[in-house]
Amino acid sequence: SSRLLSGQKISSRQDAVRVMDMLHSMGPNTVVITSSDLPASRGPDYLVTMGSQRRVGEDGQMHSLRICLELPRVDAVFVGTGDLFAAMLLAWTHHHPNNFKLACEKTVICVSAAAMYVSGCRSALAGPGVRPSYAQLELRMVQSRKDIENPELVVTGTVL
Repeated sequence: SSRLLSGQKISSRQDAVRVMDMLHSMGPNTVVITSSDLPASRGPDYLVTMGSQRRVGEDGQMHSLRICLELPRVDAVFVGTGDLFAAMLLAWTHHHPNNFKLACEKTVICVSAAAMYVSGCRSALAGPGVRPSYAQLELRMVQSRKDIENPELVVTGTVL
């Protein structure tokens, strides 16, 4: 968690940028903050994800690209989203090494699509009026394969 690593509470986008810079100073060139409680400009039904990538520019200087993404909130706690996010971010940054914004957009879309798939199936899995178990809230990777391999760009990040 960014709070654990930095020792800083994140209550605004400015705090998030400061913490990402602090984490960059510890070594990683790519930092992404997920599962934040930051308010989304689109309202409470959206989650905010922020990312930052440092690269050496053509001028030989280090430059940071910072982005913010807002994606629809799914009302459940899922098993496997962090693992899927890390795997997708690695895959998409490898596939788009010069387009961090697109890599992050595809990453959040993949995770969101997998969560939405499970969300749509959870009442059928648990039964009417029954709360789904953690096993029933595990992401379904095989069933979400199409969205993982070829995500439809329905989330657009904003460059900060």
